[in-house]
Amino acid sequence: MSRAEAVRAANALGARWAGQAVDGEQGTVLMPAGLWPLLGLLAPAGSGPVRAELAEALGLAPASAAERARELLGLLREIPAVRAALGVWTAPGVRLRPAWAAGFPADVHWRLTGDAGQDRKTLDEWAARCTDGMIDAMPLEVSEDTLLVLATALVLRTDWIRPFRDFGGPPGGGEETWARPVHYLSRTGRMLDRASLLETPYGPVTELRVLGDRDIDVRLLLGEADAAASTVLASGFEALGGRHRRTGADRLPFGEPGPGLRIDRLPSYRPEDELRVDVPQFTVEAHHDLLERRELFGLATASSASRTEDRLPGLAEAGEPLFIGGAAQRATATFGRLGFRAAAVTAFGVAGGSAASRPPYLVREARVWFGRPFGFLAVHRTTGLVLAAGWVTEPEPSHDPYAGWGSEDEEEGWEDDREA
Repeated sequence: MSRAEAVRAANALGARWAGQAVDGEQGTVLMPAGLWPLLGLLAPAGSGPVRAELAEALGLAPASAAERARELLGLLREIPAVRAALGVWTAPGVRLRPAWAAGFPADVHWRLTGDAGQDRKTLDEWAARCTDGMIDAMPLEVSEDTLLVLATALVLRTDWIRPFRDFGGPPGGGEETWARPVHYLSRTGRMLDRASLLETPYGPVTELRVLGDRDIDVRLLLGEADAAASTVLASGFEALGGRHRRTGADRLPFGEPGPGLRIDRLPSYRPEDELRVDVPQFTVEAHHDLLERRELFGLATASSASRTEDRLPGLAEAGEPLFIGGAAQRATATFGRLGFRAAAVTAFGVAGGSAASRPPYLVREARVWFGRPFGFLAVHRTTGLVLAAGWVTEPEPSHDPYAGWGSEDEEEGWEDDREA
């Protein structure tokens, strides 16, 4: 039950974050499962006002939030498709308070040298090592004033249970609004209910669930042409909690019942219904300065420097007042023919002081295509934890379908990367 509470709280923060960070103008990706544990760990170390603000952002009391944060990190380490790491670095003369660090594994605490250049190199190497090079640098700037760094690294990899065909594009019959020709991936299947229509207060949203191995789903979300990106993505979060009616394509009326979705009855040589999917291949990257939304994350007071008040008195013994001097996340996500992968490093820096014959069957065909910007969620199938969320505005450009992702070299590279 406690893990379920942590999942709900992390997803709720992720939904609010997406509502503010996704503007529809450019692609982005965020990984709330890498941020929520850091906020939860900080909560009991704060002063009174800091604890109150973090409790509101986290949806839990500070002591409960810290416990749930440790449990969420434990859950992430147990998911086969996920690799998660926690790191704490302290400057010379800074000693962590035992009560705060009591639940940490022994191998997550390291020392800063006080040399900004050397420390920067050390932190960048940690980020690259823990994400297998997908994130090559810590998202924080490090200076002589940095007394403590608290960070998570999160990597997600899943291969599709049924790979896509490297189609190229564009798909026939589907409307497109992309600014340039994009590269499509295509697939057909028999499970029509993998495509659904969500009935939301913001309008209809088409949801396509793509199943990956190791207990991961990636859900693609397409709203009406005039729908706000933030509300489309919010509908995906809310649907995970059962807040919207979901109707599978096997039960939808014929015609075009939803965005990018068409249901037909067609002659066929096989008696099975068919789901046809056309989705652009994409990679999105983002750098989030979390202090630009400090109220959302409960960091308004924690990030304000004070000469007299320690904002984080339960964190460490530093000899001077502590505050959050920087907070950032760097993330990337790729949707390809063989699977999906994403990574993020999230860090807080703590500073001081400052055919010719007639087919015999009539079958239902559901067709889904993504011809304009859309959202995505990568979800742990068992718990519903959102591991990555984002918005796609510039998919991969159209190219030779027999090059790149469709080649044997790319398949080998994906396998090598997945098993690294």
